[in-house]
Amino acid sequence: MDDVQTDTAPTTPASTSDSHSLLVMYRQMVLCRTLDERVWMLNRQGKAAIVASAQGHEAAQIGSVHALRVGQDHFYIYYRDLAVLVALGLTPREIMLGFTAKAGEPLAGARQFPTHGASPRHRMVNLSNVVGTQIPQAVGSALASKMRGEDTVTIVYFGDGASSVGDCHEAMNYAAVHKLPVIFLCENNGYAISVPLDLQMAVDSVAGRAEGYGMPGVVVDGADITAVYEATTEAANRARSGDGPTIVETMVERYLPHTSDDDDSRYRLREDIEKARERDPVRMLQEQLLADGLLSEEDDERIRDDAKRVVNEATDSIDAASYPTTEDFFKHVYADGVQP
Repeated sequence: MDDVQTDTAPTTPASTSDSHSLLVMYRQMVLCRTLDERVWMLNRQGKAAIVASAQGHEAAQIGSVHALRVGQDHFYIYYRDLAVLVALGLTPREIMLGFTAKAGEPLAGARQFPTHGASPRHRMVNLSNVVGTQIPQAVGSALASKMRGEDTVTIVYFGDGASSVGDCHEAMNYAAVHKLPVIFLCENNGYAISVPLDLQMAVDSVAGRAEGYGMPGVVVDGADITAVYEATTEAANRARSGDGPTIVETMVERYLPHTSDDDDSRYRLREDIEKARERDPVRMLQEQLLADGLLSEEDDERIRDDAKRVVNEATDSIDAASYPTTEDFFKHVYADGVQP
């Protein structure tokens, strides 16, 4: 059976002082963590070919989505942005169809890397697994919005490793020169696959490079969903006002290997990962909501049970789904009637 999204992102931003908005974000974080754990398990069972976990990145991704206008603004993501998809409103079943390459996958017809492709109804694009290529694509989207006179902001997500590729520098320079309505959101987890931050760059932060481009740059705690929301809201307001782009660098943790094909024990100590788990964004928001009286223990249990139910139903559904046939293999590759 089809699963039901427990909450969708608001079409317009709401303050994180709003208890309802915080609870919506918390539900999405719990759902994303539950889904992430499940697809990792499916990989270990041989049912999902490769997984890039978002565990530890949830607050940065969900907080930033809620600061924007879903259905109006444009989202250019990368391979670790599972929580962005959840916050935009894709269901666990739709997402899991991609990880298991089953028919009906909405982003690329199950013929791309998981979470890759595009969803026009969500204005989400993720066309390539090549690191950094989404950054100039997002700048092109922002340029088009400006030329059309649209009240639209484009946000592009990337890791700290992508900030060192040429595509990133060229895109940021162009966006700053032309004052384009784009937000560069870096999810800095301290590793470009296996390369630690101090071997990637000689500066203190990715956001510190903003001055060289002529735009603001801000560093925020990526485990603090309120801090991410506020920084992204400010960047979005600046973009809409015509003042140009902003770099928002969210400092996050990566709890699992780069992908399910990686062995992070070769370059990370277990003690470092356990210390990183002390900044679990899901637990941090849970504790905040409990302390503020916005969430009870009973409500929290219901939220977690509901997430498990939805993910279990999605798992049963994709297990029963078939693989794509060869009949539409060339769809969206060649024009109709001219395929070889």
